[in-house]
Amino acid sequence: MIRVAALVMAASLPVAAQEAVSTGSGATLRALDKLNGTVQDLDLPNGGTARVGRVEVMLGECRYPEGDPAGDAYAFVTVREAGVADPVFRGWMIASSPALNPMEHPRYDVWVLRCTTS
Repeated sequence: MIRVAALVMAASLPVAAQEAVSTGSGATLRALDKLNGTVQDLDLPNGGTARVGRVEVMLGECRYPEGDPAGDAYAFVTVREAGVADPVFRGWMIASSPALNPMEHPRYDVWVLRCTTS
């Protein structure tokens, strides 16, 4: 909770006080089916969508520290159940802290691994 408050405070700081970021061309996300234990890596372009079992994963955008594509990535992700309009998850996921803003789903977990740059 403290870290969430720190992120909210950082978002309200003047732009000069924030870390400079670059936008990747997409991201690699990992999906886990908790029922059968299968793991699937998804390489999505910004704006791209992939289906994993009964959920649809959409990548809005992936960002990383400027000049450090291997640095701490964060991505805006939307996850929907098949046939359901309201998303199961919609928000920013941070690669180094997936539990900071986790997706709550009884069967599937999705988290960001890194941004892609080409």
